[in-house]
Amino acid sequence: MLYPNNTLFHPPSFLLMGIPGLEDVHIWIGFPFFAVYLIALLGNVTILFVIQTERSLHQPMFYFLAMLACTDLGLSTATIPKMLGIFWLNLRDIVFGACITQMYTIHICTGLESVVLTVMAIDRYIAICNPLRYSMILTNKVVAILGIVIIVRTLVFVTPFIFLILRLPFCGVRIIPHTYCEHMGLAKLACANIRVNVIYGLIAFSVGYIDLSVIGFSSVQILRAVFHLPSWDARLKALSTCGSHVCVILAFYLPALFSFMTHRFGHNIPHYIHILLANLYVVVPPALNPVIYGVRTKQIRERVLRMLNPKNC
Repeated sequence: MLYPNNTLFHPPSFLLMGIPGLEDVHIWIGFPFFAVYLIALLGNVTILFVIQTERSLHQPMFYFLAMLACTDLGLSTATIPKMLGIFWLNLRDIVFGACITQMYTIHICTGLESVVLTVMAIDRYIAICNPLRYSMILTNKVVAILGIVIIVRTLVFVTPFIFLILRLPFCGVRIIPHTYCEHMGLAKLACANIRVNVIYGLIAFSVGYIDLSVIGFSSVQILRAVFHLPSWDARLKALSTCGSHVCVILAFYLPALFSFMTHRFGHNIPHYIHILLANLYVVVPPALNPVIYGVRTKQIRERVLRMLNPKNC
């Protein structure tokens, strides 16, 4: 196949445009992004510190929460610093290798987040629907195996994205109308057939539907078990236990769903709305997750309060 003379398989750099149509207010948009990043860093580091230092939290639910916190730190750090560079310093250039690395990190972290939330839903299902056997089912060995499965599954589905991009020739415009590098945004710049990229992207995205199905099944079974409890106090306690997890699931999947729907069907929606929704998908959950768990999880909340006010201990 012949390519134009200006074709490069590995172009030196790309140009990230930020949020097209809102360039005049980029500097102001950067402030909430900066605040969200600080919350994500402080919140997730605090969650990890509390789980590490509090021996009573060395149990499956909190091991999975630690995995989620690590994933959130990776996702926010892979995206927000570059966004702030675009918004505040007009640093729009990103070298080819850095763009590929950012794309891979973002897809790894969102894949990890999805499967960790699924495993956490299964954990809550066992804790409420089969509490007497909880410690027998979710032993440390099982948790370690689940951790390995989480990582391996994500690597298997995300790693091909690198090779699908590296095989493509790039020519002409190398401008990405986005705040970060992602698979289809890069593929659309190629001067070659990207059908394989589109098909594989849909296959990889469909794995999220499997995760959602497992989460939905677990939630239905939990609700059934809760409403069969003898007293309202027991029901409210069980619902409160799952409430934080439901909030985290909604915070992750709703922006992703809206972003996907507007990308596929919202052709009349302004492009900056697409970009803002895509930003919510990677920016909001890492900051919201530690806040939700910090407020709604009694053990973590009490430990953080003791850290902030040691005189009352």
